[in-house]
Amino acid sequence: RVNLVTPELFSTYKTLEDYANADVKDIERIIKSCGFYRDKAKSIIGMAKMILEDFGGVVPDNIDDLIKLPGVGRKTANVIRGNIYDIPSVVVDTHVGRISRKLGLTAQEDPEKVEHDLEKKLPPDHWILWNIQIIAHGRSICTARKPRCSECFLREYCPSRSD
Repeated sequence: RVNLVTPELFSTYKTLEDYANADVKDIERIIKSCGFYRDKAKSIIGMAKMILEDFGGVVPDNIDDLIKLPGVGRKTANVIRGNIYDIPSVVVDTHVGRISRKLGLTAQEDPEKVEHDLEKKLPPDHWILWNIQIIAHGRSICTARKPRCSECFLREYCPSRSD
């Protein structure tokens, strides 16, 4: 859905100042097909203002500053750190949490606790790869409703596999 709305958003608003000065109703109209579009529109404007006012127009690279931005939680902050700044980061989405539990790497349900468990168990140079590969694996093979264990490349390591 995001990929469908961003072309118009990005062609309408080209600079951080454009977003900071945008009319919330205009952004709402563009992103309306996304869930929680009213909150997201407010967050987009608030984030742009905060980056301009508090961070000199530069997206911060540390987790504490990133999570201060409207609409940004740990998952998004770690995506930014890993993909923009190339800082090793563990991104915990539903797939990463679920599959990490299946593999016995964590027993935690809280994403931040899962993140910290994985940081202890995986080498930092594998964190970003883990995110990418496990998310893809969770979408294609180890789905929540009907995991295809017989096709899983992690089958021999998985205590949760079905034989």
